[in-house]
Amino acid sequence: MSSIITLSGQLGSGKSTIGRLLAQKLGFEFYSTGNVQRLIAARYGVTTLELNEMCKTNPQIDKEIDGVFKELPLNGKNYVVDSRMAFHFIPASFKVKLNVDTLIAGERIFNDTERSGEKKYFSVKETVEALISRRALEVERFKRIYGVDIDNDYNFDCVADTTYQTPEEVCAFILKKYEKYQKHLEIEKKNESDTQIERKNK
Repeated sequence: MSSIITLSGQLGSGKSTIGRLLAQKLGFEFYSTGNVQRLIAARYGVTTLELNEMCKTNPQIDKEIDGVFKELPLNGKNYVVDSRMAFHFIPASFKVKLNVDTLIAGERIFNDTERSGEKKYFSVKETVEALISRRALEVERFKRIYGVDIDNDYNFDCVADTTYQTPEEVCAFILKKYEKYQKHLEIEKKNESDTQIERKNK
């Protein structure tokens, strides 16, 4: 059975960096919406930015992306998945949400010269305004399509704030929570097994 950690959160919260660190420490495979979007964009002959625009009017694209994540637990591999909605499509995963101050997120994105597939902004202020607008659209779209609030912390097993912590510190925090989560699962499985044995012996 697959072990999967899903990472959700705002742009600039460090999902990719922290996700890769987690995958490296756990020996898991790292997988992201970006991977899926690049494959599907190539299939349609467009850029990932153009694909994002197409998603607004073509629900079939969302279904294609969603389908990939739904199938991940079926192949028996262990993953750390960077995706805003993967926690919803992989309910048996350890669900992590990364929060970050919007201004700090804007500064990170504006100063990140290696970020691909994103629009280039002229200032931190413009970046922050774009992040606020984009997040509001995402929250509204996912509520409308799936009935899920991606900003609700109660949807997640672990919530971490990355504003003033290093990726290593956030990673260590998540791993501690994940270890407790795994122990809890083991106890539940044992209790379930004991219950089945008791029923057979009656």
